[in-house]
Amino acid sequence: MSNTEYDSLILKVPKESEDYIECSDFVVNAVEGIIQKAMDEGRNKIIINTNLRLGIPMENVNKIAGPFIEAWAHEIFSDVLEDETNEYQLINVEAGERLNMADIILQFKRKRKRQSSVTANVDVKATSNDIKNSGKSPNITSFARIRTAYIKDPDYLFIILSVKHKVYSERDSETKMMMGVMEVADFNAYDLKFISSKDISYNPALGSGQLQIKDIHYVSKENRTTWEFCQLLDKKCMASRTGYEGWIRYAKQHEWIKDE
Repeated sequence: MSNTEYDSLILKVPKESEDYIECSDFVVNAVEGIIQKAMDEGRNKIIINTNLRLGIPMENVNKIAGPFIEAWAHEIFSDVLEDETNEYQLINVEAGERLNMADIILQFKRKRKRQSSVTANVDVKATSNDIKNSGKSPNITSFARIRTAYIKDPDYLFIILSVKHKVYSERDSETKMMMGVMEVADFNAYDLKFISSKDISYNPALGSGQLQIKDIHYVSKENRTTWEFCQLLDKKCMASRTGYEGWIRYAKQHEWIKDE
């Protein structure tokens, strides 16, 4: 990495709103509150019927869990919209389009200086409670895509919802068919921008590289600005085999450098 070359560039510097931290905390608390309430009320089970005599193949359950957990989370958030009390001020829920960085997009009502709402992009990560190290270090998103998103919108709010699940099978007494039960056992929600430096790694193997969390079950928080986070991502990219030359290609391609 060439600090001199990097430091001499005139980069686009994103500046988030003054209330970003408050909005982030509000969204994380709301997401965790909604999921916790669903668990407390026993709405944390997904029933999967199968005619397989031995039920769901447990050794491969992690391969099918992701879509089920995402669909469950989407339904749980959607249920809040139908709740007349709606203590979380949730006003809209959408499924992320194919190839979107987020699985679910949430919009909350919140009084702000220049806006009356806050939007959260939620990435759902499923990990198995029954399989050691399942989903422990997941790919989060493309380095170039997420850095560009923060340039385009300094208030971009990317929430990682980590959901632990366990699966068991039981036979239906009437149909005699095997029922698979996928049960949400635990969860955590994080704002990607505030995940500590030591918990984030950069894997150059795919495309422009993938951001990964070293251990999604144990994450520390560090408050930082959007620009500080962009610089952190740049540093991790350039410290890898991608190097400064690879990073500068991404910077030019995605227009992170100001026109002179």
